[in-house]
Amino acid sequence: MKTRTMKQRGKKQAVRDAEATKQRILQAASVEFSNHGYMGARIDRIARNARANKRLLYYYVGNKEALFLAALERAYDGIRSAERELRLEELEPVDGIEQLVRFTWNYFNTNPSFVALLNTENLHRARHLKKSRQIPDMNSTVVAIVGRLLDKGVRAGTIRPGIDPLLLYISIASLCYFYISNIHTLTVVFARNLKTEDSRQGHVEHVVALVRQGIAAAA
Repeated sequence: MKTRTMKQRGKKQAVRDAEATKQRILQAASVEFSNHGYMGARIDRIARNARANKRLLYYYVGNKEALFLAALERAYDGIRSAERELRLEELEPVDGIEQLVRFTWNYFNTNPSFVALLNTENLHRARHLKKSRQIPDMNSTVVAIVGRLLDKGVRAGTIRPGIDPLLLYISIASLCYFYISNIHTLTVVFARNLKTEDSRQGHVEHVVALVRQGIAAAA
């Protein structure tokens, strides 16, 4: 009995060790692809930074293409999991939409690797995402939440009818994403430092006002 218990503990520890190794590999891959893009990323650096040899890397995740897709899926899972924790549907509809705007802005600001991975995948015309079985379902949840908030707001008379929840979410993400992903060029082109905290705060307040006014029911 004691021997069996020890074996069971050993198996559980092995599973935990394997999962920890896989997570270190995915974290190192996310950093590598964010810093160097897909073409510039190196498997050797990922393995070294993950404290794992290449054999384990290929065993747990796969080749470079599989690693990049896994890093993308992990990135999307991160933002979708964080969105679920907001419990937006417990708020008044307009306030729930505003909270989503502020969350999206803050998430993009504090997770530059997410923005970098999206930039890289867009350069590749979503070639890797097309192979994912998880991404469509993973990303449909936020659109469904936005849709229920809109429906609730229409019934309450606080939100105008006819708003497409997907288009609204795309608009919110775009207004936040573009500023961050193009902040260096915009700062130079318009000769205005958009990197300061005041500029960033001014932008998110501007976006919140636009969205609230855009979805509001007619007076």
